[in-house]
Amino acid sequence: MGVDAEHRRLVSEKDERRVAFRLGQRAIIPSLFGAGAWGMVSGVAMVKGGLTVPWAIMMSLLVYAGSAQLAALPLIAAGAPLWVIVTTGFITNLRFVIYSAALRPYFADLPARARARLGFFMTDFTFALFMRSALEGKLPGKHRDAWFSGVCANNWLTWQISALTGIVAASYVPTDWGLEFTGTLALVALVGPSLVTRPALSGALVAAIVALLTHALPFRLGLFCGAIAGIVTATLADAWQSAAPPGAEPA
Repeated sequence: MGVDAEHRRLVSEKDERRVAFRLGQRAIIPSLFGAGAWGMVSGVAMVKGGLTVPWAIMMSLLVYAGSAQLAALPLIAAGAPLWVIVTTGFITNLRFVIYSAALRPYFADLPARARARLGFFMTDFTFALFMRSALEGKLPGKHRDAWFSGVCANNWLTWQISALTGIVAASYVPTDWGLEFTGTLALVALVGPSLVTRPALSGALVAAIVALLTHALPFRLGLFCGAIAGIVTATLADAWQSAAPPGAEPA
């Protein structure tokens, strides 16, 4: 009886994880058009930036980071030293350190290998969707890692298909179509509805201002500065709002 009960429990848990995974796959669907547009632009840019088709495909599969790929392309074409290319990609993706810190409370109980796997497949789109769902109370009570895996799986598949399409069709898809702007719009549409509290609005406003003021910094450090400024502002605003006396109207 004990063995049968344990077997039923394992089967039930496996079914719950499968359901959570599929719910995550569905949740990311509205964002896939923007991810696909961004992936196609990256694919076209890699080939037109001087990479051969096999190298471009390998870069898409292994690097899986559009902004880092686009930042590294001019350096690769110019024959820059390897350490410069790697450092540029590292600095460009520093925002994912912030993302990981924000996600840590939700996945702290997972093994390091599982957290590393989720971290590799995380993108701006998947992070924004997860945090928005957390804010709106739409995350599943159990198996959040399976839900996030479903989100990341559909996003990864869309990215690779669109990137490979861009790589193969690079000679037919003009880079001046501005498809990357579509990806930005999709990300704004995903994050925008989450800006419903004063700390979130304050953080977003300060982040935007700082990113614009530091736009000229090398290696796209302006984005990192904006992210840091936004997080600090939102944290301080939240702490100030929480410390306000009951019944007091925050300024």
